[in-house]
Amino acid sequence: MLLVQRGPGQHGAGAWCFPCGFVEWGEDVRAAAAREAREEAGLEMTVGEVLQVASNFHDPEKPTVGVWFAARLVDRHATPVAGDDAVAVGWFDPAAPPPLAFPTDATLLAQLAGGS
Repeated sequence: MLLVQRGPGQHGAGAWCFPCGFVEWGEDVRAAAAREAREEAGLEMTVGEVLQVASNFHDPEKPTVGVWFAARLVDRHATPVAGDDAVAVGWFDPAAPPPLAFPTDATLLAQLAGGS
């Protein structure tokens, strides 16, 4: 799975998360997911099915709803490059993730490991 490391001044700085960000006004949610992967990891992705929709309960000052998608690389030989607010990017085994910035990412991994 593709994860990005969050930079200084961000919630969970130094920890890892799926490429993420806010949907811009008038933007399709799948287009936003593809844009965030491009901005944070330098990768073109084809965004697929919804895997999880959850309240991001980690920041009570900024309540949001997160949508996690399955995605595939457009070019499977592409190399990720950290950009935007990510300081590093990498591929990880879902069964052995690095420290995660958001509990909702851990919830998704547990759900996928359980096969639901």
